[in-house]
Amino acid sequence: MDRLVIEGGRKLKGTVDISGAKNACLPILAATILSDCKCIIKNVPSVLKDITTMLKLLKVLGMRASIDGQVVVVEPAKERKFVAPYRLVSTMRASVCVLGPLIGRLRQAEISLPGGCIIGPRPIDLHLKGIRALGVDVNIKKGYVIARAKKLRGANIYLGGHFGSSVLATANTLMAAVLAEGRSVIENAACEPEIQDLANFLIKMGSKVKGHGTPRIEVEGVKRLHGAEHTIIPDRIEAGTYMIASAITDGDIILKGARTEHLTAVIDNLNEAGVSVTNVKGGIRVRRKKALTPVDTTTFPYPGFPTDMQAQMMSLMTVTKGISVITEKIYPERFIHISELNRMGAQIHLEGPSAIVRGVKQLSGAEIMASDLRASAALVLAGLAAGGRTNISRIYHLDRGYERIEWKMTKLGARILREKEI
Repeated sequence: MDRLVIEGGRKLKGTVDISGAKNACLPILAATILSDCKCIIKNVPSVLKDITTMLKLLKVLGMRASIDGQVVVVEPAKERKFVAPYRLVSTMRASVCVLGPLIGRLRQAEISLPGGCIIGPRPIDLHLKGIRALGVDVNIKKGYVIARAKKLRGANIYLGGHFGSSVLATANTLMAAVLAEGRSVIENAACEPEIQDLANFLIKMGSKVKGHGTPRIEVEGVKRLHGAEHTIIPDRIEAGTYMIASAITDGDIILKGARTEHLTAVIDNLNEAGVSVTNVKGGIRVRRKKALTPVDTTTFPYPGFPTDMQAQMMSLMTVTKGISVITEKIYPERFIHISELNRMGAQIHLEGPSAIVRGVKQLSGAEIMASDLRASAALVLAGLAAGGRTNISRIYHLDRGYERIEWKMTKLGARILREKEI
C-alpha cells in the first residue's frame, strides 16, 4: 500500500492542467450503453481508478472499450448483458449509474446494491423512484436491484430527497427516459455541470432533452440513439482543490482549463477569505491578495458550495486567524477528517452538523490516515502548509479522484513523494 510523504512550508507557483471531470465522465461512459454505434469520449481522466473500474464494468456488460491517452472509444459487442456484479459495484458507488441505460436499452437490469459509505448513508431510493415512474418493475433480492420493463412510458417525476437533489439519481432517470415512449418531466433535477455535460452528450446521440442545468428537465423519448463524439468538461472539484492549495501555501497558481462559472460559490468564499481569483487566458489565476480572514461555509446542492469541497475549505480555515464555522447540509457525517487535522495541531470541534474551527498559526507535520477521497485531498493541503514532515497513509482514495496529484504538486514546487508503506 502506498503513502504520501510531504515536506511542508513551500509556496506553490506555476501552472497546473485540470483534468476531465470524473463525475461527468462516469455517467457519460455509462450512457454509451444506450447507443448501438461507436462513441468517442475525449478528455477522459483515464489514470483514475474509478474510470478503469467503469471500463471493466462496460466490458462485463458486453461493450468493447479501448483507451488511447485521454481518449476512450466504446462500441457494442455482439452480446449485450445486463448484470452489474458485486465485485465491481462494491468498489465504486458510481457503478449504479449503469442502471438507467440498461433499462433504457435492454429493458432489464440486475445491479448489485452499492452498500454503505464512509461519509454516511447514501441510499438509492431516488434512483428507484425515477425508473419506477417510467413503468419499471423493481425488486430487491439477495443484495441486487432486479429491474424489468415491457415498455417505458414518459412520466412526470419528482426527485426530491431529504438533502436536496441527487446527481446520480437524476442521471439514471434521464438516461432511462430518453428511450421511453412520450414525454417525461424530471422535477427537482440536479443542476450540476456534470448533469449538463451528460445531457449535452445525450443530445449529440440524438436525444431530445431541454432544461438541463435547471431543476426541471424535459425529455421527449426517441426510438434509438446513434454514436457521438464528446469532450468531458474540466473537473471543478480538482480545480477547487488546487485553488485552496495556492491559498493555503500563499502561492500563485494558474489552473489551465478551469472554468469560473462552475465554481462561483467556492470563488465567493475564497474572495471573502482574502484570496484573489481572476480569469486569465485559458484558465484561472489564484493567489492571496491580503492576510487570510475566517469565512463561514455551508454546503448546498449546486450552485451552492459543494460538499466535495468542504474538507479542503476546512484545511484552509485551520491556518486562518479567527473562528470559522463549516456546516455540512448534504452528508452530515462527512467530518472524519477532523480528527486527523487535529492530530496536526488544528483546533476543530463538532457541534451537530457544524465544525467550529479556531485558526492556528501553523500546523505541524504528523502521521495521519486518509478516510475518503475528499478527506485525502484535505490532508494533502494541510501537509503542504504544515511545518515538518507529514506522512499520509491509505492514499488509494486519492487515486479514485485525482490524476497524478503528487506529480502535479511537485511541478508547482511542492516536496511530495509517493512511497510504499513499510
